[in-house]
Amino acid sequence: MFFLGMGVYALAAPPFRIVADTAESRSEIRAVYGGFGITVAAVLTAAALDAGGTRTGAVVTVGGALAGMALGRLVSRLADRAAPFYPIWFCFWVETVTAALLFSSATW
Repeated sequence: MFFLGMGVYALAAPPFRIVADTAESRSEIRAVYGGFGITVAAVLTAAALDAGGTRTGAVVTVGGALAGMALGRLVSRLADRAAPFYPIWFCFWVETVTAALLFSSATW
């Protein structure tokens, strides 16, 4: 539900005080935050239903994507100045915990 909400919100308005003053920047935000979030929600729904035997592949793929996003936030923290808890660290922990839960639920 978190990803679905994030995706729908991002399609309507840029999140996290991002300045999107061109059509290209708004398109990128909608694609990455909006489209990706909605698709992750759909893939996790398919995984929960085990539609077509996709559960393990779906949870490992989404878990990997979330772990990669969390890693990117850590690298950004090393390269940039300190960031407030929200939104950077809030998203980091959502990504990290969700990735761990997905990986632990996969049938390896």
